[in-house]
Amino acid sequence: MSRVLLLATAAAVACVSPAFAQTKEVQEVVVTAAPYAVTLDSATTSVDILKRDELDQAPAGGLGDVLAGVAGVRSSAFGPGASRPVIRGLSGPRVLVLSNGLGQVDASALSPDHAVATDPQEAERIEVLRGPSALAYGGSAIGGVVNIIDDRIADAPIRGVQGRVLASGSTVDNGWQASGALRAGVGNFVLSLDGVRRETKDYDVPTSPESRRMTESEGEAWGGPVDSKVENTFSELTAYGAGLSYVGERGYLGVSVKRTETDYGVPGHAHEHDHEGGEEDHEEGAVSIDLKQTRYDLRGEYRIDLGPFEKVRFAGGYADYTHKELEGAEIGTQFFSEGWEGRLELIQPDRNGWQGAVGVQALKRDFEAVGDEAFVPPTKTTELGVFTLQRFDREAWGVEGGLRLETRELDSTVGKRDFTGISGSLGGFIRPADGWFFALSGSRTERAPSQEEMFADGPHPATRSYERGDAGLDSEVSYSVDLTGHYGSGRWNVDAHLFAAKYDGFIDLRPTGEEDEEAHLPIHQFVQTDATFYGAELEGSYRLWEEGDRSFRLEATADYVHGKTDLGAPARIPPWSATGRGVFEGGWWTGQIEVRRVGEQDRVAAFELPTDGYTMLNASLSFRPLKDQNVKVFVEGRNLTDVEAREHASFLKDIAPLPGRNLRVGVGYRF
Repeated sequence: MSRVLLLATAAAVACVSPAFAQTKEVQEVVVTAAPYAVTLDSATTSVDILKRDELDQAPAGGLGDVLAGVAGVRSSAFGPGASRPVIRGLSGPRVLVLSNGLGQVDASALSPDHAVATDPQEAERIEVLRGPSALAYGGSAIGGVVNIIDDRIADAPIRGVQGRVLASGSTVDNGWQASGALRAGVGNFVLSLDGVRRETKDYDVPTSPESRRMTESEGEAWGGPVDSKVENTFSELTAYGAGLSYVGERGYLGVSVKRTETDYGVPGHAHEHDHEGGEEDHEEGAVSIDLKQTRYDLRGEYRIDLGPFEKVRFAGGYADYTHKELEGAEIGTQFFSEGWEGRLELIQPDRNGWQGAVGVQALKRDFEAVGDEAFVPPTKTTELGVFTLQRFDREAWGVEGGLRLETRELDSTVGKRDFTGISGSLGGFIRPADGWFFALSGSRTERAPSQEEMFADGPHPATRSYERGDAGLDSEVSYSVDLTGHYGSGRWNVDAHLFAAKYDGFIDLRPTGEEDEEAHLPIHQFVQTDATFYGAELEGSYRLWEEGDRSFRLEATADYVHGKTDLGAPARIPPWSATGRGVFEGGWWTGQIEVRRVGEQDRVAAFELPTDGYTMLNASLSFRPLKDQNVKVFVEGRNLTDVEAREHASFLKDIAPLPGRNLRVGVGYRF
């Protein structure tokens, strides 16, 4: 609390910032969609971009929690230490999380209690893609792509020194966070340094952590709303990195290194003793994860004159990852992941509206788990993919498409399988009038099974099940269609999407009704079935009033997804949500108030409980109180009415609600 009060005192002379809203900006170039330039208002499928100013005031936490307000995106919400994005109801191995276009080489897709090895505060921007625009990244992006983009390797020269610092504190978890970045240019060379440090305690909730539905289903009386804490939700994170690049007239070449160390509690994952919470001593039986990764990257671009190509772009990364699951002070299970990934792209120049690229991607990863909960055997994964993306834009109309051929080999101690997949997309778009854009895109995507889907055989307490894979699984094939509409003119800016996807051989984890006698956990089996997902996403803003540098606008986002399989409803499908906000910009200060409604989810899978809906009130204020406009102070209140809120997409929804009322105060400076 002392840090929070100190920051609040510094902020008392003024107040915060455009809260965490994902309003789209016309002419913003989407880096992840294709190797060539595609602007945000010309994207044929759903894309969101979060830039540094928004990340400054984003919730302090994991990637899923930071992105949970984006239309169509929720969080796996496995405590503050581990949260991964859930996109259009899909998660895990169907959502690809990248660092500057390359895979994480971590274990976050394996289990929801495993953190992503890149923190959002390392980023200068984060891009979220859904639908056929993810084709260039292969079958693992069948549900979507999240690309965390940093500035460690500079691609343009700078003069002198540039940098940023940010510090904030929060009341709900007595937490604090600090981050910073520095870039210095000397001639053609650019040196970059950055770091993040975060500490939080167990967070407060306005109710009993155990839900009424779960308590009553077990034949017990629910105690009702009681102010409490979700035990074992502490987190500590340290991440730091450096990069050096040479920028010349024809391109750039750079290298970087990054170290990530995080220690966090896993709520609800105690073995014999419960965590008493709140301080740094964690009792025997409470499970925490000690995660470490060292990563090296090489990236560059060179302008060439080689037949139809004008540029060659390349990137490579190597990472050594380990995490220990600690039961009290003793090491339980350990996970090791070591590997590399590389991409090479040849880019065509714009010839009368025709752009394109061809590329190759390869990766190799060695994974091993050791210990009582090593439910997946050691596995070596090798992938190779070749792809092309092409776009023809005649202003009034255009077409785009892509094709990818990839192979995946999984070599495990219990078996070996090879897969070859062909994926393709085709779309068309029109601009019928100034400010209007409509597109229709379709795709066929193949995803090879993951190592856990094929080879799992053991207890997995994070999902409260004994998981069994199936080494005979075939590739999962999806046929999807996206209808997109953009409108931006005058006071209006609207972005709408309708989508549907049919899956042949959808890989699902289903309860068998049996229980493992040793682990005393229900047995779940990976099986294949047919599935259909469809839904909609909407984002819009309307500038109600403007006078000089002052204005007031209304913003809204909404999303809905429906999933079904031949075996019934899939588990953890998020309910609909709708958010409305008012934003006042007064020149040197900005204020925002937001109301978010998340519906009830009563269409559930076998052995899954429904989740009540909730309405959450958030507000924020930011200002630049000094003559130096590079100084920013912000104050943010989340869940101001202190409501009980549970994320249906989370395995922990019935024992770990979302945090209660929270005041966050921060100060940032750019130079």
